[in-house]
Amino acid sequence: MGADILLSWSGGKDSALSLREIARSGRYNVKVLLTTVTEGFDRVSMHGVRRDVLRAQASSLGLPLEEVWIPKNSSNEIYEARMKAALTRYKERGVEEVAFGDLFLRDIRAYREERLAQLGMRGIFPLWGRDTGGLAREFVEAGFRAVLCCVDPRKLSKEFCGMEFDTAFLESIPSSVDPCGENGEFHTFVYDGPIFSKRIPVSRGEVVLRDGFYFADLTLP
Repeated sequence: MGADILLSWSGGKDSALSLREIARSGRYNVKVLLTTVTEGFDRVSMHGVRRDVLRAQASSLGLPLEEVWIPKNSSNEIYEARMKAALTRYKERGVEEVAFGDLFLRDIRAYREERLAQLGMRGIFPLWGRDTGGLAREFVEAGFRAVLCCVDPRKLSKEFCGMEFDTAFLESIPSSVDPCGENGEFHTFVYDGPIFSKRIPVSRGEVVLRDGFYFADLTLP
């Protein structure tokens, strides 16, 4: 078993692939899934996934969840302060590294590394530099199952929100859209796959437009 680390967790495919890659490497032990949750909405920030659905996902993975609460339309200062407080607690327990599912956005990686360095921590990027088209196909072929929970209408139409992330989806998106949604075109929620002990039985409800994005409401029975 390797060193204990935290994994920045959105519940989406890049998070799931990162967790699988970390497990395969044998170099690290994911201690906790770290997720930001929006106050007043009880949902994962940016993705809009209900907290009970997120917790069912973490339970199926057999990993504890650390929820960092931030206000709606949080300023960067508030976000950084609350994230710093959470990370500091783990740093004091000897955890010195945090993994992220980033693929190629260098400014985002540099931002994360800079903030972690201020705490004496380091970033791990297990998927960095991978071809996103190949990675998206690998996700599907490996038996993962996901649904688009959030869509940017400037990049994709409403009909894509709530759609299954599968081969048919990958073949239907415009060439301007990254297959992994790395530029923020869409976000996903993974409900089944080889790293889960059981399928998360989500139902796809209403699709709503909120704060300039379409969100598919995923619910448990």
